[in-house]
Amino acid sequence: MSDSSSGSSSQGPAKDKQAQRRVTLYRNGSVYTAADPFATAMLVDEGTVAWVGSEQAASSIADDSMEVIDLRGALVAPGFVDSHVHLTETGIALGSLRLDGVRSAGELLDAVAGWGGTGTVMGHGWDESAWPDGTLPSREELERASGGRPVYLARVDAHSALVSSSLAAAANLSSPDTAEAGTDSQVKRGDHSAARLAARQFPAEQIREFQRRALSEAAANGYVALAEMSAPHIGTVLDLQQAVGWNAASGQDFPEILAYRGELAESEGDARAILDGLGVPVRGLAGDLNIDGSIGSRTAALRADYSDATGERGTRYLSVDQAAAHVAACSLLGIQAGFHVIGDAGLDAVLEAFDQAAAEVGDQRIRAAGHRLEHVEMADSSAIERLARHSVTVSAQPAFDAAWGAEGGLYQERLGTRRLTMNPFASLYAAGVPVCFGSDSPVTPLRPWESVRACLEHSNPEQRISARAAFLGHTRAGWRAAKYSNPMAGQLVPGAPASFAVWEVEELMVQVADGRVQSWSTDPRARTPLLPALDTGASPICLQTVRDGKELYSQDSLRG
Repeated sequence: MSDSSSGSSSQGPAKDKQAQRRVTLYRNGSVYTAADPFATAMLVDEGTVAWVGSEQAASSIADDSMEVIDLRGALVAPGFVDSHVHLTETGIALGSLRLDGVRSAGELLDAVAGWGGTGTVMGHGWDESAWPDGTLPSREELERASGGRPVYLARVDAHSALVSSSLAAAANLSSPDTAEAGTDSQVKRGDHSAARLAARQFPAEQIREFQRRALSEAAANGYVALAEMSAPHIGTVLDLQQAVGWNAASGQDFPEILAYRGELAESEGDARAILDGLGVPVRGLAGDLNIDGSIGSRTAALRADYSDATGERGTRYLSVDQAAAHVAACSLLGIQAGFHVIGDAGLDAVLEAFDQAAAEVGDQRIRAAGHRLEHVEMADSSAIERLARHSVTVSAQPAFDAAWGAEGGLYQERLGTRRLTMNPFASLYAAGVPVCFGSDSPVTPLRPWESVRACLEHSNPEQRISARAAFLGHTRAGWRAAKYSNPMAGQLVPGAPASFAVWEVEELMVQVADGRVQSWSTDPRARTPLLPALDTGASPICLQTVRDGKELYSQDSLRG
């Protein structure tokens, strides 16, 4: 169907069949599509984009068999894909004690004491680097504040936690993993994994409710797909099975789950056995298979000491040989391998492993498998060149820089001048490294436009990217990174899946290329699809989210 098409009538059984089809015409807005930068209308037939074009053509197409939605100036754009989430953890965080606002150990203890309910006190989001006094409460202080209930409070980066005495006992933590800042409550590395699993002893129906809450939050923010980063140290296989099960759930539609399992394979046969044992399909043995930890918890593996901890260089959880065997095994099966890696020493180990695996199974197999790395926050020019050579996708989190990258922020505290090398988005793009973006929820919220804005306002101006690149990195690139079967996913053109979101926006603009600054224009001659003007400080409001033609979320005002 094209702009010049007009409506047609049908008779008899054909008309009855047409009446049963779900056909929706969106008009009087703006459609972000490569098919027509001036498009104001879109026709959705069942789960497919059937047509995009002008308002004049929309008038000729509209008939009584369709639902017609007047956009009233709203933007229709491809739905967001979050390339790194933890579904159950997100649901837990949404319904547990929020600690991102506390600024001292005393405030944290008061929050624990005031938390109602029964069972383990679960919390998330504390960040002692933002406190005037970074002293943390002890296990016994947490125990007293909770009235004897077990306490598990995840740090904002989710790589360490504060635990009470009873929770430590339940996790069989015989001695503190760290005594930083004079406390015995902060646990890291293996002790943290044990504490997290001990705290998350939930029945299956409660895990399902956590996941439902997270999926609803994602849908309400314009997401049509989420890459679930399952791993044994985070959750059980049952947890993964429940997450994948939402793709076939009946009665309510949610964003699609693109599942990964971060479980180490020693050989091709071992990888096949792991996959068979999961009981559900996954896109690869990738994601949070940790090479190292995080900057905030000082567990990311660094080449040089942390600036605020002499002699501390973090932790590397896997050897080069282990990582190389894993990459080789997955490459031989033709599936994605991948790792969580943040520090520069961690990335050195990963790249050496890729070189070693390529020598074993061949460069072509490595490149064809489409392997991926999560985070990759510290990558110099040499590392970036090697990532490009192996066709490794980087799954990054722009909101990390927005939260911690500014002068005086966490990165500067932990890394000093090395903060300027963090999250090198522009350098990755310039070298041809495939990049996709996510939130690492619950580490940062499911707020896609804020993540796009973080790309435009990177703390290092040299690493800023265009609005178009940032938007594509949050949409179409997410499908590509997951090696999704439909190559048209992530765009609104005839024949593509009808997976999109409708946004109420203050202003639509075109970002104009400029080597020095991010500049904007409303000039339609740019022939570039319009995006929200994010330099206003306000984020668009989601009015509707649709996946494959099925409505996941809608505000009443859309049809009002």
